Amino acid sequence: MKTFKFASKPNISSTLDQHFKPMFLAFRDYVAAVMETSDYEKIEIGLRRSDEELSVFHTVVFHENHIDAIYNELYIEKMIKTLLWLKGGYHILFKGPECLGKYIKKSFSLGQSRHFDVTFMEKIYERPFEVICVSKDTELMETEKSKDIGRHLEGCRIGFDAGGSDRKVSAVIDGKKVFSEEVIWHPKLNSDPNYHIDGIKDSLMRAASHLPRVDAIGVSSAGVYRDNHAMVASLFIKVPDDMYQKVIKNIYIDIAKDMGDIPIEVANDGDVTALAGSMSLNTNEVLGIAMGTSEAAGFVNAKGFITGWLNELAFVPVDISHDAPLDEWSGDIGCGSSYFSQDAVIRLAPHAGIELDSILSPAEKLKKVQELAESNHQGALEIFITIGIYLGYTLAYYHMFYHMKYVLILGRVTSGIGGELILKEAKNVLRNEFNDLYESIHIQLPDEASRRVGQSIAAASLTKI
Repeated sequence: MKTFKFASKPNISSTLDQHFKPMFLAFRDYVAAVMETSDYEKIEIGLRRSDEELSVFHTVVFHENHIDAIYNELYIEKMIKTLLWLKGGYHILFKGPECLGKYIKKSFSLGQSRHFDVTFMEKIYERPFEVICVSKDTELMETEKSKDIGRHLEGCRIGFDAGGSDRKVSAVIDGKKVFSEEVIWHPKLNSDPNYHIDGIKDSLMRAASHLPRVDAIGVSSAGVYRDNHAMVASLFIKVPDDMYQKVIKNIYIDIAKDMGDIPIEVANDGDVTALAGSMSLNTNEVLGIAMGTSEAAGFVNAKGFITGWLNELAFVPVDISHDAPLDEWSGDIGCGSSYFSQDAVIRLAPHAGIELDSILSPAEKLKKVQELAESNHQGALEIFITIGIYLGYTLAYYHMFYHMKYVLILGRVTSGIGGELILKEAKNVLRNEFNDLYESIHIQLPDEASRRVGQSIAAASLTKI
């Protein structure tokens, strides 16, 4: 793999991961070097999500005759991957040098280096994926849409949060929680869709037993959802494709019908994280990041609406080091899932002098490290400090795309002292490396109870009766 010349070393580093090279520093220094040349090339990248939605990103690259033009391909490929997983799309409209357009067209095609990205987007949008090189006189006009969702508290509601290691449910009456429960499950290990159906129904019925009636169900679930359909979701990764299409795609819709045709709204767990943050802080422009089985994210814009973007930050590259860890699902390295999840804790454990029994589940391994941290084990504490360093530098990168004023971090990784260390170190990075962002971005942890079940309560407000 080609080493990126502009991969600057961070001023604040962890003893557990000396190889970490933040994407933001690399790209910032690359663009600065490009801008110092007199003949740089302007680039426009459009991502089409529907006939009415087009996101447009502007950047620059070295002129093809410049000695550092050899880094243009890596920069643009990583940037497009970032945009694709952050905003989504089935068409990439590329406006720039012909040679670079040809490279992107080849990379983002079936059977090539970005095969996973291409097939994933085709599943989500159910349309062929294509890179379209447009002429220099083509005008790319951005047309973004957002959706008003959630904040409905009246009536008797159930909020369900489906995670990769546990499922949480809350029963809510007129905005007041009357019941909450968290149950361990293993959806990623089960190929029988009945396992998932039975687990979801069990939680919903337990919540229903604490309500005089059920007016609405709101679901926060890992994966990508369109019109309440599960388009792609890691929760059901073991379910065969034929059964996925037959049973899983409509799983939540069918369960709501079985319970009495109850109105239901299904949203990505990241968007519900952001909604939960917006509701608890009583403000907008909130980026929510849930660190659990993987990294989930969502964004509530200045209007208090969700954007309709994918916000699948688990697949967004955050580390440009060629020694970055591998994401087993996508086959790529340096992705957010390896830095902001229980996988990050498990990956760093050996470097911290912690041996974890192989028979333990990932959730149990995380719990073991958290117990060590609570007992002041220095290695365990360093793990969460390291994740905080990752987060500080990565928030600078996310800020290139999200106009956020608040960042709320949730999920089982943020429980206990670990969450406090992540928060403290992320703020330390912003203060020392990006003081302007430190002044403008407020990172917060909800209280412990909200960290564990906050999403299921926010989920209860999703459905308009």
